[in-house]
Amino acid sequence: MKIIYLSILAAVLGLCLWCLFSAKKASVQATAAMVIVPLVLRLLLIN
Repeated sequence: MKIIYLSILAAVLGLCLWCLFSAKKASVQATAAMVIVPLVLRLLLIN
């Protein structure tokens, strides 16, 4: 079950990273960066 959770989390993180680098507006990039930080921490199993 944990592997499924981590794989879904990695997929969402990948989509957020793609959004971060493809967006042209600074506000969208800032929002993506704020979302990426907790996702990375959860992926590394740091609560």
